[in-house]
Amino acid sequence: MTRLNRRRFLMTAGTAAAGTILLHSCSGGSNSGTTAVEVEIDPADAPETPAAKLGFIALTDSAPLIIASEKGFFAKYGMTEVLVEKQASWGTTRDNLVLGSGGGGIDGAHILTPMPYLISEGIVTDGRKVPMYILARLNTNGQGISLSNDYLDLEIGVDSAPLKEVFAQRKAAGNELKAAMTFPGGTHDCWIRYWLAAGGIDPDQDISTIVVPPPQMVANIKVGNMDAFCVGEPWPLQTVNQKIGYNAITTGEFWKDHPEKALGMRADWVDANPKATKALLTATLEAQIWCSQPENKEEMCQILSKRAWFNVPYDDIIDRSIGKFDYGTGKVLEQPDLMQKYWNDFASYPFKSHDLWFLTENIRWGYLPPETDIQAMVDAVNREDLWKEAAIALGQESAIPDSTSRGVETFFDGITFDPEDPQDYLNSLAIKRV
Repeated sequence: MTRLNRRRFLMTAGTAAAGTILLHSCSGGSNSGTTAVEVEIDPADAPETPAAKLGFIALTDSAPLIIASEKGFFAKYGMTEVLVEKQASWGTTRDNLVLGSGGGGIDGAHILTPMPYLISEGIVTDGRKVPMYILARLNTNGQGISLSNDYLDLEIGVDSAPLKEVFAQRKAAGNELKAAMTFPGGTHDCWIRYWLAAGGIDPDQDISTIVVPPPQMVANIKVGNMDAFCVGEPWPLQTVNQKIGYNAITTGEFWKDHPEKALGMRADWVDANPKATKALLTATLEAQIWCSQPENKEEMCQILSKRAWFNVPYDDIIDRSIGKFDYGTGKVLEQPDLMQKYWNDFASYPFKSHDLWFLTENIRWGYLPPETDIQAMVDAVNREDLWKEAAIALGQESAIPDSTSRGVETFFDGITFDPEDPQDYLNSLAIKRV
């Protein structure tokens, strides 16, 4: 097709408020001046709008959206006015998704996998249902459960059981025990609740489970506001680097290649802009491929460390991104297979079976009623069909799995989850609210 037969887009990048970056071409995130770039798109593929507002939290698993912005992948597919905006917390992300960009909020986000379901059902929005879609999984692995140095002598690992007696003694002495996660019913809540319960510790009775935004975890453990916490990188490594706590596990040890964040979008935006959605999704997948390549890891971490994105030292990001794990107890392991994955091993594909597990865990802890039709919820929210279209557009047919189920999953304690029988999984669990 000749140049004259193609629609030409002019992309302009410029400065923005703190925590906000306007999409630019491959200019490395410069905040000075403007850059004009011509982008050629076949009219048949031209997005309905070049603009979208996406939220992110300062966590390493937001890298695909940041890299899609920094490296010009959004613009490549005609999305020349994408804003990737920093959010203060998952509660802020939720509130801005409810508003939508038309109300001063956002259209989509780097988000905890269960949240699009909880928002769609009005569970975390005071009953207001805002239908959402999950378009991709942004990563697998890459979270951590950490403890304050008060427990350093125990050198807790995958088995939390040694904490049970210590917690009981401290509680009997009048101490208030707190385990922090980032959002009720979210991934970090699921990880720390499961880990505690597997050791015989009831997360609702033996310790208080509190909400702390990811970027505030380190500050709170430093001043003794909590005993344990679960959050994504770079905060577990920063805790170790600052010598104010240690890591019990990286979550790949909990459940190898477990699902984590997702690209979630308001359903009304996706339905109104199918071509723009495909462009956004294709750009995100291309960024995930870029992030997965070993030769790009250092540049990725340098980009993430910038003030506009994470504003944290490069040294707090790089090690876990290349599979080096210093637990802060003298244990240092090279575990590249447990590092955060963005593309390899089907990391980007949103398996419906994984969403079923998260919803089953939400039933387990009382966030969803036992009679919830979780399969219907997954079929309404999970848009793996759109993911496949984007993968084909990228020439990545080989990355499409044979099934929407990854099959039976096995956790560190030997418990298994069969997506064909979630009730059997629930029945096998000793500590639960249902």
